[in-house]
Amino acid sequence: MKILSKKIVSLLRKKKFKISFAESCTGGLLSTTITSIAGSSKVFTLGLVTYSNQSKINTLKVPKTIIMKHGAVSYETCFTMVKNLNKISKTNISISITGIAGPEGGNKQKPVGLVYIGVKKGNKTLVKKYLFKKKQRIFIQRAAVNKALKLILSFIK
Repeated sequence: MKILSKKIVSLLRKKKFKISFAESCTGGLLSTTITSIAGSSKVFTLGLVTYSNQSKINTLKVPKTIIMKHGAVSYETCFTMVKNLNKISKTNISISITGIAGPEGGNKQKPVGLVYIGVKKGNKTLVKKYLFKKKQRIFIQRAAVNKALKLILSFIK
């Protein structure tokens, strides 16, 4: 992750891009991964940990109806998180992550390891769904951050 993070910070600096994150199940791990790189203060403007439904509603303005209908861990919630984060932060690239890190909290429809990652750059928004098979919490969080870093890289190249 460190090599990817260094590459991302370097590319963002070269392109004079700013980046922001709204994390749920990763609890700030993506922000920590980027801010552990020297020079990240030039590119990283905002990191929010919107862990509860209430913080998604109040801070990121995810409509309560979306969470009630689709759940906090859904394409719709992830999409709204990244779209509204981008409005709040006014950064070139915004990332949202929501998922079920476990070990409890999953069900048949939404098992432990289900994670959605959203990326917004300009008019392009992408939300990807992942299902990580290892059920350890830290593995799921790290795997989600790793996927997010790879998505970021693909958006800034």
